[in-house]
Amino acid sequence: MTLWLILALMTAAAVFAVLWPLARRTPLRAGSDLAVYRDQLDEIERDRATGLIGAREAEAARVEIARRLIAAADAPAVAPAAGAQWRRRAVALVALILLPAGAAGLYVMVGAPGMPGQPHAARQQLSPENRSVVELVGRVEAHLESHPEDGRGWEVLAPVYLRLGRFDDAVKARRNVLRLLGEDAVRHADLGEALTAAANGIVTADARQAFEAALKLKPDDYRARYFIGLAAEQDGRPKDAADLWRKLLAGAPADASWTDLVRESLARVDPGAAVPAPAPGTPGPSAEDIAAASQLSPEQRTAMVRGMVERLAARLKQDGSDIEGWLRLVRAYMVLGDKDKARAALTDARRALAGEPDKLRRIDETVKGLGLEG
Repeated sequence: MTLWLILALMTAAAVFAVLWPLARRTPLRAGSDLAVYRDQLDEIERDRATGLIGAREAEAARVEIARRLIAAADAPAVAPAAGAQWRRRAVALVALILLPAGAAGLYVMVGAPGMPGQPHAARQQLSPENRSVVELVGRVEAHLESHPEDGRGWEVLAPVYLRLGRFDDAVKARRNVLRLLGEDAVRHADLGEALTAAANGIVTADARQAFEAALKLKPDDYRARYFIGLAAEQDGRPKDAADLWRKLLAGAPADASWTDLVRESLARVDPGAAVPAPAPGTPGPSAEDIAAASQLSPEQRTAMVRGMVERLAARLKQDGSDIEGWLRLVRAYMVLGDKDKARAALTDARRALAGEPDKLRRIDETVKGLGLEG
């Protein structure tokens, strides 16, 4: 509202600046201006005093200028010509109506009043990777402006919008993909995921409808089943959510990357459920460590856990290619209540895995259930 008020005041000032001189109705004098003749008389007197002209020449010049001065003084005021009046009215009409209307129409077409400003300095601080992504998005958006029915273009753009946090744009892109390329379970689940992200992690009625449509086409779609369980949790039905997630885990492939997220969600609604198991071959506490930890006080156990987390973080700084390690580190920080460190680890992980889109997708899928983004 403030933006529109400022724009309206600026437009009014511009219109006033144009109309003010047009509104003045100063009559026109016939002949030369009277002040010019008076100045000429003064100049003749100065020339005569300095000896530039003689007394006779000065007197003759004064007589001629006096004659012109009297003629100009006796001449009536002349009204502006009809053509000049018509031009004034035309300019006034353009300034009063067409200029504000044209500016408003152009802004509605190409402007974005709801988009927050981004100063030039902030844009310069973008990392090279993010700048390249933004440039890529700009090129695809320019293509889609002239080819809005290109479903593949919208399909390419939608996950990038999600990664950039442009959730409303992601929803629009997912809807266009469904409309242009047809329905299938994956596309319905993609739309539901975008709607959930746009609602800050809440499975809305529209999102639930999209996930249900995905399950009608593919009853074993894991994303739709997970988010239907999340909707049950958010609706105050933790037992239903736990049942849904237990069934999902029971039929999960052994190498499924999403099982850790489901286990964590299950542990949240059912504290007695199994916690995520570490991937085979990854470092973790030994049986002796667990036995020793059981004899420690809560403060000592917390210190022990923090030490393990710090060692994991140090190892990942040396070798950032371990996707499982990054996922464990982010989850560990969340369990410890260090959201800022979890976000920092997430940033480091994305930087380390920038050239591996499959691993980045796993990170994005996991983070959506942890409340770190959106």
